[in-house]
Amino acid sequence: MKAEDIRVVEINTTAFEEENFILVTDLTDEEIGEVITPIVLAERNQIDNDDNVFYDNETLVSALLEKYPNNLVSFYTKDTIELLEV
Repeated sequence: MKAEDIRVVEINTTAFEEENFILVTDLTDEEIGEVITPIVLAERNQIDNDDNVFYDNETLVSALLEKYPNNLVSFYTKDTIELLEV
């Protein structure tokens, strides 16, 4: 992992901004999307399929860590980021 590959990404999967979460990661948008998108779509399509598929942000992060165990994936929410006033 190279330092220049590490970035901060805000993930939005719902219409509610307060449900967004933040990753510090070296994953690309494509890598993140290939893991998260199927989970999100499964929940959105559950009404048509009569399934009981639910996820939360921790589920999505766990799926990323399972798929990419050797990559950096650190999970934060806006209320867990400390404010440093100088």
